[in-house]
Amino acid sequence: MSNPLFGRLLVPTDGSKDSVEAGELAFRIAQEQRAQVTVLHVVDLDLLEQTVGFSEKTRSEVRERMRREGENYIRHLEKIAQRYEVEVREAIREGDPHKEIVDLADEKGVDLIVMGHAGRRGPRRKIVGSVAERVIRFAPCPVLVCKGQG
Repeated sequence: MSNPLFGRLLVPTDGSKDSVEAGELAFRIAQEQRAQVTVLHVVDLDLLEQTVGFSEKTRSEVRERMRREGENYIRHLEKIAQRYEVEVREAIREGDPHKEIVDLADEKGVDLIVMGHAGRRGPRRKIVGSVAERVIRFAPCPVLVCKGQG
């Protein structure tokens, strides 16, 4: 395939079941299209501040724990990608998840964002709108939203 339809994919992950299923679908697409895949985790700074407010740990300790969790989510997807013989690039950012996803997609010239429908943001999601909805609204490319099987 000389010119794949989707040559660069972005897979945001928060470790949720939906984001893992989205990753697997992205790897299937990447295998077929011979595409590059970047897996992204965003340390949500609003969630960080909320967690610090209810924790006995310092902001820096909570931040480091959230980064480590993000690295673990990425490693999990990398293991799945190996089954499809797809190489994964990783990225960890901090900020507002939808903004960081959109910004990275723009910076990398991403052709398709593949993401889960529901994440781990809890009741706050109903108040501010889901990350997926905001990514769809502002993304510079098509967004494939995977709705979980369960």
